[in-house]
Amino acid sequence: MAKEEVPYPSIDTPALLVDMDKLEENIREMTQVATDAGVRLRPHIKVHESSEIAKMQIEAGACGIEVGPIGMAEAMAEGGINDILVAHPGFYGRHKYEMLKKLLSKPGFKLIIVVDMFDQAENISQAGQEVGKKVPLLIKIDTNTNATGIPRYGVLPGEPALKLAKKLRQLPGIEFIGIYGHEIGGTEGPAKMAFKTASQITETAKLLRREGFKIEHVSTGASPEFRHTCRYIKEGKFPEITEIHPGSCVLGDISYLTMGGNLSLDTCVASVLVTVMSTSYQDWVVIDTGYKTFGSAEVKALKTWKGWPPAGVVKGRPDLFFGFVCAETTMVYYTDPKKRNLSIGDRLEIIPNNEIIVSNTKDQMYGVRNGKVERVFQVNARGRGV
Repeated sequence: MAKEEVPYPSIDTPALLVDMDKLEENIREMTQVATDAGVRLRPHIKVHESSEIAKMQIEAGACGIEVGPIGMAEAMAEGGINDILVAHPGFYGRHKYEMLKKLLSKPGFKLIIVVDMFDQAENISQAGQEVGKKVPLLIKIDTNTNATGIPRYGVLPGEPALKLAKKLRQLPGIEFIGIYGHEIGGTEGPAKMAFKTASQITETAKLLRREGFKIEHVSTGASPEFRHTCRYIKEGKFPEITEIHPGSCVLGDISYLTMGGNLSLDTCVASVLVTVMSTSYQDWVVIDTGYKTFGSAEVKALKTWKGWPPAGVVKGRPDLFFGFVCAETTMVYYTDPKKRNLSIGDRLEIIPNNEIIVSNTKDQMYGVRNGKVERVFQVNARGRGV
């Protein structure tokens, strides 16, 4: 048995904890940054996948939410969210097509969809005609290729975007309303990345307006860059930008921290509560979860120990290395031989490298404050469409 009182005794482990004080502060801060810049905030909810946390963000001032796949939009709509942007243009296959029509038919529901090909828009146009609505569309601008980021999908800025916009104008059942950019990676740091992306997205918006398009939506601002984007907007550099869509900053994790997200470990909201299950070796203990919870995400910027990259950080215990991860167990090593003080049943909290992986493995998040469970969040969108 553990030598001391077990923290959160009502919770079985492994469990995902959410620090309520930090969650509320992060929501407040991201909302205030957007408000001060005069832009709408539409947080990406892939980080927490919970309509309950999404509602907290909307109640704090967000205009709506952003999701990746349409399946996650369906889950959020079931949870009571009525303004959703779908960033992934995957609507092929009868199941997804019917899901799209169902959402478009929902009374009082606003759905905005991102595309980067005419073929995608044709499919959405057909769905819009079948339900008798015009579907708002955004063109995804691939700003990453020219901003030293990671190219993924999208249309190149400038003339390629204009060419697609002209084709979209011919389609019934859709309404082309604007453009969407999203920074991914990059070697120049978040401030320069934000500036380059904002420059390309706004120049494309200006081009489209000169060609007679009514552009009401211009968005960018991923989590590591959104504070810089908002600062540039406040300085009057990019008045065309109307909306930002950060995600990871609401919960934070080690990956976000190392990408220049302007966070410290103290502002990371989520942690995984684990229990020591074996102390049979002197130099390490074994805990009750592994990569089925944490994934195999490595963060190269973190210091290795004996050649191993850490799989996360043990909260409040810099003398412990969260290291060799197996499927359902992990070895936690003593880096200071004088502090070999863990026993079977002791509990630790692990700040994960990639919280997005963790939330997609758990049905619930436990909102905790002052050492007690305050509320339980249902992760109702996990596994939906991914």
